[in-house]
Amino acid sequence: MHMPSHDTDPGSDDYLVSRPHAWFAFAMTFALMLFDYIDRQVIVSLFPYLKAEWLLSDKQLGGLVSIISVVVAVGSIPVALVADRLSRVKSIVAMALVWSAATTSCMFAGSYAQLFTARAVVGAGETGYGSVGAALIASIFPRRLRSALLGAFFAAASLGSVLGVVLGGVIAARFGWKAAFGVVGIPGLLLALLYLLVRDYKTVELTPKLNQATQSASKLAAHITGTLLRTRTLLWACLGAPMQLIVVAAIWSWLPSFLNRYHGEAPDVAAKHAALVVLCGAVGSVFWGAVVERAAAGRPKVRLQIMAALCVLTLIIFATAFGALPQGTQQFKLILLGGFVMSCTVGPVTAVVFDVVHPGLRSTGGAVLSLFQNLLGLAVGPFIAGVMSDWWGLNTALTVIPCFSVLAAVCFLMAMRNYESDINEVAHVKLQAAPAGAPAPERVPA
Repeated sequence: MHMPSHDTDPGSDDYLVSRPHAWFAFAMTFALMLFDYIDRQVIVSLFPYLKAEWLLSDKQLGGLVSIISVVVAVGSIPVALVADRLSRVKSIVAMALVWSAATTSCMFAGSYAQLFTARAVVGAGETGYGSVGAALIASIFPRRLRSALLGAFFAAASLGSVLGVVLGGVIAARFGWKAAFGVVGIPGLLLALLYLLVRDYKTVELTPKLNQATQSASKLAAHITGTLLRTRTLLWACLGAPMQLIVVAAIWSWLPSFLNRYHGEAPDVAAKHAALVVLCGAVGSVFWGAVVERAAAGRPKVRLQIMAALCVLTLIIFATAFGALPQGTQQFKLILLGGFVMSCTVGPVTAVVFDVVHPGLRSTGGAVLSLFQNLLGLAVGPFIAGVMSDWWGLNTALTVIPCFSVLAAVCFLMAMRNYESDINEVAHVKLQAAPAGAPAPERVPA
């Protein structure tokens, strides 16, 4: 039986589909994001084992994390464009099947090169998932819930990282590091099949100009470049987001090793304590998303002002923790606070981007953000921290890395200047829900 479609227009703020369908879609999208990051981050708790067994440098270890972000960045826009024009749901199913199978294959790696290649395939599967999943959530829920729900969605990345780090440490201590990949890879395969039950929204017909821009890679690249230069909010948001994620990725990737080397904790214990910091990030992502949305109600610019202030606060906390305090309980408590604050931008910055891009290309707009986040943020953080660690020591590296948060703050303040006018440029476009059980998303005129 088909549920009736819900149309949205600039004056409405309602669910695009029925509430049960919307919340089921959110739960499934959240669950897959959880396993996305379990599979991505399980490796960081295995660093001590890999370093000992294969005699790897910190730069090489960081590369095992960064390669996923590089691959995601390269493929995010083409994958998201396909999802926007064909099917968000089927694209997500295909992505989840690939990254879950590739994660399982890591347990058979017999050398650094083989493991590096398998991790690259994990990245190929994860390409586009964050942007496509976020576009689906942003489109079927009321706008008033957007920042909070996107914050919660991206909090799944933090929770997944927590579980990945903890499970990796515990499983490796008992069964060896290779077993960890097999345990975390299989559940994603099952979730991918269940995701076929999620309702999509109708593909929005593009204007002739936009439709022509999507016909070839060169035209699409030219259109994206022109849009970034013309839509200054999008440009500055795409520059600010990765600057903050450099800090997040570095802390997530290297904190287990920091606790192992400087606090003298066993790898599995260090993994559990590092997971607490990541868990604080998950809570912070939801909390700050809700706080920013409430404070910015009717005042869009306030969203960017608060984000900038929280980025500066991130620098102050981590610079004090790693640069001024001795190793011990007080230092770890301050690191926990930094973990709570540092994920402040993930939900609000995605809401900002979706506010200023054409609804018919939301997945693609999210993919542009994802490209910047992965290539300039998530890929850079673990690698550059590893390089700094080889040069100066890990403690100094983690003291210096948070300076990137200041650059993020500057970018968000620059984005604020054109935010309201850029919102008005796309406020007229309508969305409609696709019928339940439809074989492919129908199209609705722009």
